[in-house]
Amino acid sequence: MTTLTQPTTDAALLRDAVLTKQRHLEIMDTTLRDGEQSSGVSFSASEKLTIAQLLLTELKVDRIEVASARVSEGEFQAVKKITEWAAANGFIDKVEVLTFVDGEVSINWMLEAGAKVMNLLTKGSLNHLTHQLKKTPQQHFDEVGAVVALANKKGIECNVYLEDWSNGMRHSKDYVFAYLDFLSAQPVKRILLPDTLGVLTPSETYEYLHEIVNRYPAVHFDFHAHNDYDLGTANVLEAVKAGVHGLHLTVNGMGERAGNAPLASAVAVLNDYVKDVRTSVVEEELYKVSKLVENFSGFRIPVNKPVVGENVFTQTAGIHADGDKKNNLYYNDLLPERFGRKRKYALGKTSGKANIENNLQQLGIQLSDEDLKKVTQRIIELGDRKETVTQADLPYIISDVLDSNSIDEKVKIENYALTHSQGLRPSATLKINFEGEFFEEHAQGDGQYDAFMNALKRVYIRKNIVLPFLTDYEVHIPPGGKTDALCETIITWMHNGKEFKTRGLDSDQTVSAIKATQKMLNII
Repeated sequence: MTTLTQPTTDAALLRDAVLTKQRHLEIMDTTLRDGEQSSGVSFSASEKLTIAQLLLTELKVDRIEVASARVSEGEFQAVKKITEWAAANGFIDKVEVLTFVDGEVSINWMLEAGAKVMNLLTKGSLNHLTHQLKKTPQQHFDEVGAVVALANKKGIECNVYLEDWSNGMRHSKDYVFAYLDFLSAQPVKRILLPDTLGVLTPSETYEYLHEIVNRYPAVHFDFHAHNDYDLGTANVLEAVKAGVHGLHLTVNGMGERAGNAPLASAVAVLNDYVKDVRTSVVEEELYKVSKLVENFSGFRIPVNKPVVGENVFTQTAGIHADGDKKNNLYYNDLLPERFGRKRKYALGKTSGKANIENNLQQLGIQLSDEDLKKVTQRIIELGDRKETVTQADLPYIISDVLDSNSIDEKVKIENYALTHSQGLRPSATLKINFEGEFFEEHAQGDGQYDAFMNALKRVYIRKNIVLPFLTDYEVHIPPGGKTDALCETIITWMHNGKEFKTRGLDSDQTVSAIKATQKMLNII
C-alpha cells in the first residue's frame, strides 16, 4: 500500500524558516495604569476588570500593568478584583503593579491586593536623582536593593523602571551604566526603560538601546515610549530593531500628555516590517478592544487615527475608488479585514463615478452610465455646500435627480403628537401615509421616541412587515451651540443582514430622530 503525502511548497518552507528564526517579543499593555493617567480618565473597578480580561483572553497581550500602589481605596479594590480573577484563571503572573521605593509600604499594599509582580519606580537619570530625591547614587542603589530583596523574600517578582532613562542617556550616561551594572546583579526579572518625557528621536532610541542590549546580553529590557513629538511608534520600531525584549503600549495611545505609543499601530508595523520578531497579540481583536476602551474612558478616538480610527479604511477620492476596482491599486498591507473591519467609500465633492458605484453596489442599486453621471454631479454640488452625504442618502439623491417616485416618499409620516407629563408614561399618536393607504396608531413607551417607535411597529404589524433593528443611536450638537441649535441624530439599522445609517436634522432631538426614521422607512 502506497501512502501519498502532500508535497512541501517553496512558500511553506520559507514560512517555516521565518517562523523558526523569529524571537518572541513581549507586549505589556499599560492602559489601566499609564493610560488611565490621561487627563479626565478614571475607570471604575468593574471597567478595569472587564478591560483586563479582554486584554489577556481576547487580545492575548503577554502582561498588563493595572495600577499604581497606594493611590486610593478604589484603586486597591480594582486591583483586588483583577488579581482574584487572574489567580483563578492562571493569569496572576501576568498582572503587574507600579510600586515605589518606600520600604515595606508598597510591598504590603501588593500583598493585601493579591498582586504578585511589581514594577518598581526608580531614578534613571542623575538629574532626577539629585534634584527630586536629593540622594547620592549609592544611597539610591542601596534603598532599591533593599526593596528588591524584601519583595523576593515575600514571593513578589520584581521588575525595575528607570524613570527619565532617556534623559539619563543623553546627559548622565555614566550614572545609567553604573545603575545597570548594579541592577544586573540583583534578583530582578526585567529592566524597564521609559522615554518618560517623550524626547527621544528614532536614531537616539536605536543608538541607546543597541548599546545597552549588547552590553548586558543576559538581561531582559523593555522599552516604554511616550508620544510627545508623535514619534512613539517610530521609536518602538527602532527599539525592536535594537534588540529589546519587550514593549509597553496602551490602547488608543492613552497616557499622560500626548499619550503612549499606541498598541494597534505598533503591532501592525511590527507584523509588517520586522519579520524576525513575533508577538502574541491577536490583530482581529484590536478594533473591538479599542472601541470598548473608548466607551469606558470617554477618551475619543480621532477619526484619522491609524488602524482604529473611523476614517482610516475609507476612500474619499474618486480616483482611489477607481484604482481599487482595477487590481487594488490603492490598497496597502493594512487591509481592514486584518482588524475585523471593512473598507468604505465616502461621498462628497471629491467623489467620482467609481466611488459612488461602490456605495450603490452595497445598497443593491444599479444605474445606467448617464444616470450615474447625474447623481455624481449632484453629490459634488452637495459637497461644495459642505453638506454631508452618506450612503443612506443615496436613494433620496437618486430620486431627486431622476425625478422618480420609486424610492422617495413612498412612506410618509403625515402627522404625530408626542406627550411627556410628570407621573405619566410618554405617549405618541401618529398618522402614516403608506403608499396612499393611511394608518393611525397610538402607543406608550419609556421615552417619546420609544413611544413613537412602538406606535410605528403597530402599523407595520398590520402590514405584516418587520422593521429593521436599531443597533446604534448617536446625537451630535455643534460645539458651543445654543439651546435652539440644530441637533443631528444618526441611527444605525440592521436589516436582512446588512447595516445602514440614516440621519435627521432638527432643533428638537426627538424630531430629528423621527426624520431619520422616515428615511429608514423609505429605504427598506
